[in-house]
Amino acid sequence: MATDVITLITQDHRVVEGLFERLKKKQGDQKATVAELHALLIAHARAEEDRVYPGIDAHHSVEEHKEAEVLLDALVRAEPGTAEFAKTLDELIASVTHHVEEEETKLLPSLKKSAGAKELEQLGRAFKQRRAEELQALAGTGDGATKAELYEQAQKADIPGRSHMGKEELEQALRHAKS
Repeated sequence: MATDVITLITQDHRVVEGLFERLKKKQGDQKATVAELHALLIAHARAEEDRVYPGIDAHHSVEEHKEAEVLLDALVRAEPGTAEFAKTLDELIASVTHHVEEEETKLLPSLKKSAGAKELEQLGRAFKQRRAEELQALAGTGDGATKAELYEQAQKADIPGRSHMGKEELEQALRHAKS
C-alpha cells in the first residue's frame, strides 16, 4: 500500500469525486453524504495546508480551498432536493474539479520532481496523521457536541473564521456569541 503524499492526496480526490457522483445521482441519504463530503474535504484541506503546502508555493491552492469551503458551508445549509442545493452542488463540483486538475497537473508533479522518494513518504505520513486528527476532531469524542455540530452552530451564528477553529475554539466563540 503506497503511503507517499502524492498517492494519498490523489486517492482522496477520487473519493471526493465518488461522493459528488452519489450526490448528483441522489443516491442514499443526501444529508449524510454531504456530512461525509464536508468532513473529508475539510480534513484533506487542513492536512495539505499544514503538512504539504508549507514547503512549496501553494498560495493559489489555499485560496481555492477557501472558495470550496464557502460553497461547502452553503451546501451543508441547503436542503437536498431544492434548487439551491443543486446550484450549490454544481458550483462546489466545478470549484473542486478545477482545484484537483490544477493540483494533479501542476503542483503534485512539481513536488514529485523536487522531492525524493523518502521525503514524499515522510510528507505522506505527516499528511495522513494530520488528516486523521482532523477527521477525529470533526467526528467528536466524549460528551457534548461534536466539532461538526459546533461548526454547524457557528455557521448559523455567522461566526467569522470558524473553518479554521478547533473544537475548543468553536465552543468558546459560540459561548461569546451568546453572551
